[in-house]
Amino acid sequence: MKNIHKILVAFAFLAFANCSKDFLKKYDRRITGTWRITDTDKFGLGGNVDNLAFTGGTFTCYEDGSLVYVNPAGESFKGNWDIVKKITDEGTWHSLAITAVNYSNMNALSQYYDDIIFTGTNHFKAKIISGVHTYVTSFRR
Repeated sequence: MKNIHKILVAFAFLAFANCSKDFLKKYDRRITGTWRITDTDKFGLGGNVDNLAFTGGTFTCYEDGSLVYVNPAGESFKGNWDIVKKITDEGTWHSLAITAVNYSNMNALSQYYDDIIFTGTNHFKAKIISGVHTYVTSFRR
């Protein structure tokens, strides 16, 4: 019986050692890197996905809070991102604010995501809650 216990402990250790430790990192560290929007869904009544600032494209988020956004048309924007952790009676929420400006035509884009949830090392979802409808944007590395 002792041998089985030792084997199980060794197996659990090896399994944990080989898994990604991203879930242990702060959201600020997990967001750094290049992300592309893979999908945007709308739930509830009313609203229009076309009114969102970001429905496609690629973001490169840097540790210092800066970012570069390239929209689906290939236009480049520079800006910043910020994650704020909120603790309420209902749980812990992480909001994400993104602002980006195309300095060649002075077009500015800004979006506030009420909650972001990492669903893996290379995937997270960001929610916008607006009245009776919710938008969920999926990001992938």
